[in-house]
Amino acid sequence: MKQYELIIFDWDGTLMDSAAKIVSCMQIAARECDLPVPTFEQVSHIIGISLKPAIKQLFQIEDEATAERLTQVYKTIYLQKDTTPCPLFDGVETMLAQLKARGLTLGVATGKARRGLDRAWRNTDTGQFFSVSRCADEADSKPSPDMLLQILAETGISAEKALMVGDTTYDMAMAQAIGMDRVGVSYGVHAAVNLQAHEPLTIVHSIEELSKFLFNDTQATG
Repeated sequence: MKQYELIIFDWDGTLMDSAAKIVSCMQIAARECDLPVPTFEQVSHIIGISLKPAIKQLFQIEDEATAERLTQVYKTIYLQKDTTPCPLFDGVETMLAQLKARGLTLGVATGKARRGLDRAWRNTDTGQFFSVSRCADEADSKPSPDMLLQILAETGISAEKALMVGDTTYDMAMAQAIGMDRVGVSYGVHAAVNLQAHEPLTIVHSIEELSKFLFNDTQATG
């Protein structure tokens, strides 16, 4: 089996079950801004992209001022108004601890802003597991591979020794663009058939399946 040194995870929909909150906040923001309320499926399609580009795509907005207003309304709702829980998927903390114990470098490449990821780490006490991360306000939005390239540069680990794990086609596309191996997870927001189009090593359907795959592929590492 190939020996990876670096495992990079997407956050929302891959480690954290946050789709319901994101959709709820986007729908409330649309109502407050007198825009058509998107469906769960429509919002799910843009989860993973940086917030403002996601909003522009979702609502077909070209006007920068309108996009900025909606972005700020969404942030306020997310932080202050919506109480939809965002738990980690079952088994995530155990998986991360075991991977870390094997000497692997763990990273995050997320569409969240830095403040959002730091908040999620504090709330779940999981920041301790990660050595490197890149957020939406620090790199070009997915599916650009900029986040991954920055992580590789910081760690000094080559793309051949790294693995991307994510639930969206944006995660798969950015890894594919630089020849990085990738694993899709179907329990997030994008369908397995869409992930498969980007030729992942495999598609898993639970954290348990993901853990088994990662442990088999990293058993001699560390």
